[in-house]
Amino acid sequence: MKIIFIGPAHPYRGGIAAFSERLAHEFQAQGHDVEIETFTLQYPSFLFPGTTQYTDAPAPQDLRIQRSVHSCNPFNWIQVGRKIAKRKADMVIIMFWHPFMAPCLGTISRIIRRNKTTKVMAAIHNFMPHERQLGDKLFASYLTHSVDGFVAMSKSVLKDIELFDRENKPKEFAPHPLYDNFGTSVSREESMKHLGLDPSKHYMLFFGFIRDYKGLDLLMEAFADPRFKEKDIYLMVTGEFYNNRDKYMELEKQLGLNGRIVWKSEFVADEEVKYYFNAADIVVQPYKSATQSGVTQIAYHFEKPMLVTNVGGLTEIVPQGKVGYVTEVNSKSIADALIDFYQNNKAKTFAEHLKEEKKKYSWSNMVNAFIKAYQASKEKNRK
Repeated sequence: MKIIFIGPAHPYRGGIAAFSERLAHEFQAQGHDVEIETFTLQYPSFLFPGTTQYTDAPAPQDLRIQRSVHSCNPFNWIQVGRKIAKRKADMVIIMFWHPFMAPCLGTISRIIRRNKTTKVMAAIHNFMPHERQLGDKLFASYLTHSVDGFVAMSKSVLKDIELFDRENKPKEFAPHPLYDNFGTSVSREESMKHLGLDPSKHYMLFFGFIRDYKGLDLLMEAFADPRFKEKDIYLMVTGEFYNNRDKYMELEKQLGLNGRIVWKSEFVADEEVKYYFNAADIVVQPYKSATQSGVTQIAYHFEKPMLVTNVGGLTEIVPQGKVGYVTEVNSKSIADALIDFYQNNKAKTFAEHLKEEKKKYSWSNMVNAFIKAYQASKEKNRK
């Protein structure tokens, strides 16, 4: 099949760009002809409080990536839609993760579908934002009516889509595959040396953009439990502040955690990710709301135990007591589970289950989900 992706890709950085490129590689490996149309402008700067939207890494040599989409220019949407429609691809896959993108991606999709040849499938990373704003439902509805089918990465997202889809369009669930583009594991010793950490200490990892809904404040409150200090346990916080850095610095002082948190407050390049995960004993995701998370799949790739909270789709992919913990969304539950992990030496038990559990999350399964949704849409048209 001829397939065109529309969404983040090089030179943009981040999890969705990485997802697009890795999925494109998988389609290519299965013999499909793949191109990616990415953004000339993804977010206006006032909507992106991080340091930069761009990566310093070289472009992948084996992918055809073209920058053509301006997220805020309706004239551009019409132009891009017409251009892609003329190419008459079998399938277009749009990456959708925030209602802000619905007018742009929805309009392009509607124009493409007019060629009566191309089926537009939406890869839904997140349907409704964690931090809601006026207009979110309207935009989500617009996107829903703009495509031919959906692939969601958590069942909770699938339910969100169903609330807006009155046409019963094809929908497939495929859990987020492993991020295997960060290299192979390295030893704990090598990781400690590379990061300048003390190998005699224990480290927990919070990884990714620091946003209010991700619950770092809950983890810091949990970490103030004196039992952590007794066991010489430290917390690594690795990722850019999306907003409100001062809030966390002040909380660190209030809780008396100075010197016990290792801050790496910047975006981590792909080639550096392995060191943080291999230095950590456990990966902690104390989210207040969530659908699914790429961080979980990186942890699976490096076979690291996890703690997640009982929100959204996280519990679908982290079986309680097998590969880690599912806790309630409060600091006491988080602290008790983490202390249990260290006190009862659970790392080895979890590692055995991680090796088996990670087999479920293949990129070929994701490709199959898109093909199944595509075929269901074609069949629906024949009826």
